[in-house]
Amino acid sequence: MIGLAGVVLGRVYAGDLLTRLVFGAAVGSVLVSVAARRLRSWLVAPLSVLALAGYTAVALRVAAQRADLSGGLGRIVVDAAGNGVARLLTAMIPVEPTPDTVLVPLVAAWLAGLAGAEVALRAGRVLAGYLPPALLYAGAVYVVGPNAGPALWPTLAFAALAALGLAVTGGAPPGTDDDLPAGTRATLRTTRTVTTAAGLAVVVGLVALLAPVVAGQVDDRPVDPRRYVEPPQVETLDENPLIRISGWALHPEQKLLDVSVDGAAPAAATAGPAPDAGSGSGSGPDEVRLRLAVLSDYDGVTWRVGATYRNAGRVLPAVEPAAGSRLDTVRQEITVADLSGRLLPAVATPREVGGARVAYDPTTGTLIRPEGLTPGLRYTVTSVRERPDLNLLATADVPAGEGVTRVLRVADGVPDPMRRLAAQIAEENGAPYDRAAAIEQFLAEHYRVVADAPSGHAYPNLNFFLFGPRNAGGQRGTSEQFAAAFAVLGRLTGLPTRVVVGFSAPGSGPVRAADAFAWPEVLFEGLGWVAFDPLPRPDDEPRPVEEDFRPTPEDPPPSEVPEPTVEPSATAPAVAAPPRRESTGTPVAVLVGGGSGALLLLVAVVLAALVAARRALTRRRLDRGDPAQRIAGAWREVTDALRLAGHPVGGDLAATEVAAHARRLVVARPPTADGATEPGGGTAVGTAASPVEELAALVNRVTFAPDGADDGEATRAGRIATDYVRELRAARPRWRRMLWSVHPGPLRWRR
Repeated sequence: MIGLAGVVLGRVYAGDLLTRLVFGAAVGSVLVSVAARRLRSWLVAPLSVLALAGYTAVALRVAAQRADLSGGLGRIVVDAAGNGVARLLTAMIPVEPTPDTVLVPLVAAWLAGLAGAEVALRAGRVLAGYLPPALLYAGAVYVVGPNAGPALWPTLAFAALAALGLAVTGGAPPGTDDDLPAGTRATLRTTRTVTTAAGLAVVVGLVALLAPVVAGQVDDRPVDPRRYVEPPQVETLDENPLIRISGWALHPEQKLLDVSVDGAAPAAATAGPAPDAGSGSGSGPDEVRLRLAVLSDYDGVTWRVGATYRNAGRVLPAVEPAAGSRLDTVRQEITVADLSGRLLPAVATPREVGGARVAYDPTTGTLIRPEGLTPGLRYTVTSVRERPDLNLLATADVPAGEGVTRVLRVADGVPDPMRRLAAQIAEENGAPYDRAAAIEQFLAEHYRVVADAPSGHAYPNLNFFLFGPRNAGGQRGTSEQFAAAFAVLGRLTGLPTRVVVGFSAPGSGPVRAADAFAWPEVLFEGLGWVAFDPLPRPDDEPRPVEEDFRPTPEDPPPSEVPEPTVEPSATAPAVAAPPRRESTGTPVAVLVGGGSGALLLLVAVVLAALVAARRALTRRRLDRGDPAQRIAGAWREVTDALRLAGHPVGGDLAATEVAAHARRLVVARPPTADGATEPGGGTAVGTAASPVEELAALVNRVTFAPDGADDGEATRAGRIATDYVRELRAARPRWRRMLWSVHPGPLRWRR
C-alpha cells in the first residue's frame, strides 16, 4: 500500500526512479519492524531510524548520480534537507528525481511503514495500521493535484489490498473456541455474527451515502498546492536584458560564451518568415539564434520577462507545436565566459538540460539558473526548434481574446506621432502579415544601426528614435530600439508582439558581445510566434522619414485658410483706430503677486504635510506595537533609507545580505576610545558586526519567533535604525538631503 503511494506520486516525475525508491523504503521499513517484533517496543524506532539513515544516504547518492550532480554526500544531504519541501512544490513537471525532490517522499514512506507495521504487528490493530499508508496515499494524490490524470487502478489496488489484509487477519485463530463451554461458544459465535452483520450494514450505508458525493468529485479539477508556493524570482538585471544591448555593442570583442551546436540545419539562422522579412540581418548558413530572454510585458518604460519560474529537472515539459511545423532537434554545449546574471541562453524550445540546475517558464521558454552564472559553467541543452510553414503567412490571422491580452496591451502615454504612424500603416495594409511586413520595411529603410546609441526604449526614447532630427542623434539606434519600436507599432496596429533578446552563434566557437541583438516576434494563428528582422541591410543608405511619413496636422497652416474675396476699390477705406479702453480691473501686478503667493503657500502646506506624515510614520513604526512589530518597523526604516539614498535592495536578498550592503554605503567614522564606531557607521578593526547587522539578526529572529524579543531589544533596534538613517542621510549630496524628509515614497511603498 505504501508502494502504491509512490506509484501515484511518480506520475509527475521523469522516469521510474522515485517509484522504485519509495517501494524500497516501504519494504525496508516493514522488514525492520518484522525482524524486531520480538524486541522491546522502545528499541524498534531507533533501529528503524538508523536503517532509514543508511537507506536515505544510498538513495540520495543514486539520485545524484542519475542527475549528474557533483559534490560530496554531506553537501547533497544538507541541501536536500533544507530545500526538499520547497523544491518539491516548485519544481517543473515532469519533476527530475534529484536528491532534494526524492528526500521527502522517501522519509514519509519509511515513517509510514514504521508506524503502520508497529500498530498492525505489535498491537494487532490492522485497521488502525492502515491509517499511515492511507494518509501517505492521500498526500501523494494532493501533491499531484491536476498535473496528472486520475489514479484509477492504483486506488482500486489500494482498496483491494486493504480488504485482503482485513480478510486474512480478521478471523479467529484456529482452536480458540474449542476449550470454551458449549453455551459460551454459541453465545460468542452469535455475537460475532451480529457484529459482522452490523458492521456490514454500516459499510453499505456509508457507501450508499458517500458514493454520490465521491462520484461527483471525480470530474472536478483538484486543487494544485503549487499555487500557494512562491516560485523563484529573477534579479532586476535579468528582468530586462534588453538594456544590456548598448553596453555589449560598445565592447564588441568581449567573450560571453563558447558554443558547440550539433544538429543545425543548413538554414538554421533564418529565424524570420522569409528572406525579405525576418531572415536575420547578416546571418550565415551555419549560424543559429540562442535565445536569452523573451520580453512580453511593456509598461511604456521598459520591457520585462514577467515570467513565473519553477524549478525544473533535466527533462522540461513539452510544448505542443503548431500544426504543419517542421521540427529540428538541436543539441548545444555551452560554456559561460563573461556573461553575467541568471538567464541561460539556449535555442528555442529547450526540452532537456544537463549540467546545471535550472528553473523554467514554459510560457516564454526562458531558462534561469537560480544560483547565477559563473565563468566556466558548462551545460548542455537539447532543443526542438519549430519551423512553421511560412507559405501560410500571407493569409494567416492573429489571435484575439483574453489569452493574448498580455501581448496586445499598449500602456498609456503613447506619443501622438507614433499613433499616427501606426494608423497610417494599418490603413494602407489590411492583412496582419502585411502590417508586420510594412513595419519591418519602414524601420529597415529609414533608420541606421549604430553601436554608440544610448540605451533606452521608453516612449520618449522611441519617439526620438523614430522622429528626432538626424543631426541631433535621432533616427539611429541599436537593435534595442529597432525591436522595441517594431513591437510597440505592431501592438498599435493590433498585432500581438513581443521582444526577444539573444545571440547569433556560429555552429561552434565563441559568442562575443557583438553577436548580441534583439528581434521582435508576432503571434499568428496556427503558426505560432514568427520572428521579424527590422534591422537595415549593411550597405543600405536610409531614406529620410519625411519622404514617406508626413503626418497631417490637426489644424491647416495659415496659408491654406481661405480668405474672403474683396472687390478692389479705387481708394482704400479709412480704418478708424480702435478706441482706447480705460482699465477698470485689478492691476496685473497684483494678480501675479497674489497668485504666486498662493502657490508658494500651497507648496509650503504640502511640504509641511509630507514632513508631518513621514515623522508620524517613523513614530508609528518605532514606538507602537509589540517588540516584534517595532523591530520590523526599524528594519523598514533602514530599507526605505536605502531606497531614498538611491541604493534600493532587491526582494530576493536575505536580511544579512541587505545589512552588508547597507554597511558598505556609510563611510566609517573614526573609532572611539574603545575601538568601536558610531551606531550605523562602518565598524572599526576587530568589530565582529555593525549595528545594522545586529538589527538584521533581530529581524531574522522575530521572523521565525515573534515572541522571542523584548522591549529592550525593540528600543535598541529603533536606536540603530535612527542612527543609521541619520548617518546615511548625512553622506548624501545636498540636494538629496533637502528632499529626504519630504519624499512621499515611504508613505506609498508596498510593505
